[in-house]
Amino acid sequence: MFTTIQQFIEEYGQESANTQKLLYALTDESLNREIAPGYRTLGHLAWHLVPSGGLLHPTGLKFEAPDERSEAPSSAAAIAEAYRAASQSLIDAVRNQWTDAKLQETATVFGQPWKNGLTLHVFQKHEIHHRGQLTILMRQAGLPVTGVYGPTKEEWAALGMEAPV
Repeated sequence: MFTTIQQFIEEYGQESANTQKLLYALTDESLNREIAPGYRTLGHLAWHLVPSGGLLHPTGLKFEAPDERSEAPSSAAAIAEAYRAASQSLIDAVRNQWTDAKLQETATVFGQPWKNGLTLHVFQKHEIHHRGQLTILMRQAGLPVTGVYGPTKEEWAALGMEAPV
C-alpha cells in the first residue's frame, strides 16, 4: 500500500516507463495476434493497459483517459500515445488532487472498503500482471521484448554475455 504521494509517483513513474517501452515496440500488424481463439489479442491487451477510471473510479480521482469501454485503436502508435498521455494524467491527478492523508481514506472497491493507497497499489499490480501477458504475446508475435527487471536474452547477447539459464 502506498502511504505517500511521492512514493506512488516514483514507483508508478518507473513502472509506466517500463510499460511504455513495450508499447513502443508494437506494430500495427501485431495487434491482431492472439494466443488462442476467444482470448485477448495483443492490441486489446495493450489497450487494456491504458489507465482508465475502472478500478480507480470509486476513489473519486479524476484524470484524462479514454473510456474503458472504447474499442482498441488499430494503430500501435495510437495505443502507445494514449498510454503515455493517460499515465501522465494519472500521475498529475494524484499529485494535484490528493495528499498523503487522502491515501488513508477509504472507498468501496469490489464491494470492500479499501484505502486509497491500497487501491493505487492494486492498480499498479494489475498493470504489471497484464504487462507480463503482453511480453509473452509480443514474443510469440516475433516482436522485440525489452527487459523490465533485468535484461532479456537478446539484451544479454547485445552486452556480449550469455544469458543465465
